[in-house]
Amino acid sequence: MHGKLRFWKRELDRAALKGDEQLLDLGCGRGAVLIEAAGRLPAGRAVGVDLWSGKDQSGNRPEVTLANAAAAGVADRVEVQTADMTELPFADGSFDVVTSALAIHNIPLRERRYRAVDEAMRVLRPGGQLLVADFWPMTRQYADHLGQGTLRGLGPAYWYGGPRLGVTLLHAVKER
Repeated sequence: MHGKLRFWKRELDRAALKGDEQLLDLGCGRGAVLIEAAGRLPAGRAVGVDLWSGKDQSGNRPEVTLANAAAAGVADRVEVQTADMTELPFADGSFDVVTSALAIHNIPLRERRYRAVDEAMRVLRPGGQLLVADFWPMTRQYADHLGQGTLRGLGPAYWYGGPRLGVTLLHAVKER
């Protein structure tokens, strides 16, 4: 878990947030990425969506995420919603940044995973950033599907299951 947190701190630094952005975290779970982002948004908002399945992550409930946000002192900037990332309940161009950490691969069908990536791009404002960390075969497919984005391996600190299942970051920017 510490490797994941170090990684997201670094990536959120690279995103050069000004502090007033609207950020969406897909598959937010208990809120590790959501809360780290909210700490950088004193005049912004961090919204997390999840289906709250205990199958993929134990203790995965909205009240747990909100309690974690309160413990971190960012509850005033955090909102959570129950939502399917393949059908996001937000208007086009609602967010400056969309993040996702090892969540999209949980969608069983490739077409539905692509739909989640398309939805992430739809809700981004022009110039907005998409940051998706997932298993490397998946992120490569997402980038190919979008026809854009850069991929960067995250190294052994973020590995789940060894180097063959290494995690990669997809960074894409919505065209202006």
